[in-house]
Amino acid sequence: MHTKRRVCGWSEQVGPEWDARPVTDLGVVFRPELPPEQLRAVASAAEEAGLAELWLWEDCFKEGGIAAAAAALAWTDRLRVGIGLLPVPLRNVALCAMEIATVARLFPGRFEVGVGHGVQDWMGQAGARVGSPLTLLGEYLTALHGLLGGETVTVAGRYVRLTDVRLDWPPTPAPRLFSGGYGRRTFELIGRVADGAIITGGTSPADLQETLRLIDQTRVAAGRAGDYPVIAYVMAATGADADDRVRRAIALSGLKAGDEAAATGDATAIAAVVRRYVAAGAHTVVLEPTVDEPDVVGFVRFIGREVEPLVRGA
Repeated sequence: MHTKRRVCGWSEQVGPEWDARPVTDLGVVFRPELPPEQLRAVASAAEEAGLAELWLWEDCFKEGGIAAAAAALAWTDRLRVGIGLLPVPLRNVALCAMEIATVARLFPGRFEVGVGHGVQDWMGQAGARVGSPLTLLGEYLTALHGLLGGETVTVAGRYVRLTDVRLDWPPTPAPRLFSGGYGRRTFELIGRVADGAIITGGTSPADLQETLRLIDQTRVAAGRAGDYPVIAYVMAATGADADDRVRRAIALSGLKAGDEAAATGDATAIAAVVRRYVAAGAHTVVLEPTVDEPDVVGFVRFIGREVEPLVRGA
């Protein structure tokens, strides 16, 4: 008898055969530096161009992720919409569960959500910074899983405290809970508790592979089995000034990222980069435009109409 263990979206061989890698989905980011009134045009363009997913960021102090996701879902019919990430220090876990459940029931099968530490300086500005972000995230993910699963949750943690809380309208099925962040201990926690990982921009394919090995080891040690979806954000730009815009964006972000962690050029060049992330273990590659992208709707259409068919045909 031959068995296989599904780890981070690929099969770790135990017998003589391998499962085929799933077809990778392609998505784009609506950056929160854009005004909310532009979201409808971007979401519509993503759906019309045949993209699978649109992702939103809840960066301080810009746009609310839940409100934006609900609007984008209402304006589209097929597009999956994700939030990566909601900063947990800003959101009471019971309220977060209520909002996620409401959106998930209104748009079944089309809503993805991730939660994370939040940028600590921003959390400090909002009066929400905690002494141990890792402890908070672990308590939060555990409680949120229970609430969205329809359980009655009582917990007295260091940060999360609930007494007999149960949602009247839990989603069926509950949406997968993603998480992301930086550092070995965070990824070990994500492997143990989250349903999937969001890998931030600036991560090269080689670094992605190393991160997923760490998550795999943690999941095996915790006895967790089954598919584990991985979403990789990759900065992308096309046009004559693409390389310059990406270099400026990386410099402004403070990321220690090289050319191998971004996708620039024509559709063929960008598709080749996407394939490298697929080979490293990504289920979904989400291309993020630079903050100074001159035509965001045009960028979205380019990714959907020109890059996506090349990825699918790979």
